[in-house]
Amino acid sequence: MLEKQEDRILLITGAAGGIGRAIVSVFAEKGWRVIGVDRQPQYDGFPEGGVYIQADISLPEQIESIYAQVSAFTDYLDAVVNNAAVQIAKPLLQTTAEEWDLVMASNLRSVFLGAKLAHPLLAKQSSRKAQGGGAIVNVSSVHAVATSADIASYAASKGGLLALTRAMAIEFAADDIRVNAILPGAVDTPMLRAGLSRGHVGDGTVHDRLENLARKTVNGRVGQPEEIARAIYFLADNTQSSFMTGQAMIVDGGATARLSTE
Repeated sequence: MLEKQEDRILLITGAAGGIGRAIVSVFAEKGWRVIGVDRQPQYDGFPEGGVYIQADISLPEQIESIYAQVSAFTDYLDAVVNNAAVQIAKPLLQTTAEEWDLVMASNLRSVFLGAKLAHPLLAKQSSRKAQGGGAIVNVSSVHAVATSADIASYAASKGGLLALTRAMAIEFAADDIRVNAILPGAVDTPMLRAGLSRGHVGDGTVHDRLENLARKTVNGRVGQPEEIARAIYFLADNTQSSFMTGQAMIVDGGATARLSTE
């Protein structure tokens, strides 16, 4: 169990993914200890001084196991970033009930179940007042507000996550726990590249499709994982976003600002 009460501690799911690794790096550089959770084994370069837990958050019993290990490491958390997600890219009419349930279990139910277990650890941190209140950052998606074909289950899960974020913010405010969501747009990650096969940005090579996608943003480029990670740090760090809760912050290079009819 940690004894240095000044240490700030982050729990992040999906720690081994493209955005996840960037989040781990940004928080570690700021001096936070990181508890990383992912279905993949621990990767080279995961920061020392923290804990890596290999687990599948779509399974309730494994979420309980995660928090048992967290509680053995620390009696408080400063922030939880719910970043892990599953995306199934196929037409709604071809999506099976099992696939739908997997997406909802991974992207939405896991946040609900994890919040109940994280709450006492975040509330404990809030009672210390050393660094301000605890924070939860839910990684939603622009697909929660504007989506496309063949990604219905993912869009529905991310839309539900926005509603859950608002509900959690209201209920957890009494314990000085802030809850916000971030909605990344097109970010160059393995998940994005895999999703390019849907054909929504044309044919050709992956490079061609990325360039087509970039042209759809106001900035004219695809985002980088570090850019999302820094925005998440802003939402998690109580010295920067202490008056924000229940909000959805879109970070998409301006893609959702432009009319689709242009």
